[in-house]
Amino acid sequence: MTDSKEITRTDAAQRGLDRPRDDSMERAATPPVDIFEDAGGITLLADMPGVARERLDVRLDGDTLTVEGAVDLAAPQDMRALWAEVEVPRLRRSFTLSRELDPARIEANLKDGLLTLRIPKQPQAQPRRIAVQSA
Repeated sequence: MTDSKEITRTDAAQRGLDRPRDDSMERAATPPVDIFEDAGGITLLADMPGVARERLDVRLDGDTLTVEGAVDLAAPQDMRALWAEVEVPRLRRSFTLSRELDPARIEANLKDGLLTLRIPKQPQAQPRRIAVQSA
């Protein structure tokens, strides 16, 4: 039979579990992303649980697309966390876009923690039918 011991605040502090959070040293987690391609472009589906639309930043710098969001981990009023397993309140992911994609026409939608980005191909990069003439 093993002796189970409850972790006390002192034990947690000694193990570094009770350290104060320092926003200046905030790390970011990498959200999982699925990427699909069709004839008209690509679609990215990024899991962004806990990120509100107001705290989501999708930006394009040159050919780099960056998705970043702050997770809202608000504790109930008049309570503070004694133990918190979610240590990374930011999600961040970057992608380098191909020249065949049209960054001016990117569409973004956030619903139920799922960010959908649609990036169409440039018109000249999309497949087209060529009419065949008979001689």
